[in-house]
Amino acid sequence: MKKTIITVVGKDSVGIIARVCTYLAENHINILDISQTIVDGYFNMMMIVDFAALERSFVEASDELEKLGEGIGCVIRVQREEIFNKMHRL
Repeated sequence: MKKTIITVVGKDSVGIIARVCTYLAENHINILDISQTIVDGYFNMMMIVDFAALERSFVEASDELEKLGEGIGCVIRVQREEIFNKMHRL
């Protein structure tokens, strides 16, 4: 299993979850956990996904997700779990 953290932040609009999840499904990326909220019109989502079945490089998928975010007015960040944990350790 290659756990990866995906965060999506931006102004709320119709279809954000659908677009991100469609990309993940088309690229064999399994969603392990998902949390999303909308605060004062701003959308925030954090996903833990499994990149193990991904058929392209991590960097390619990360770049494509960032471009997808630009197209839907959001910032999408992709980080490997171990790096995320080290960055957010107290």
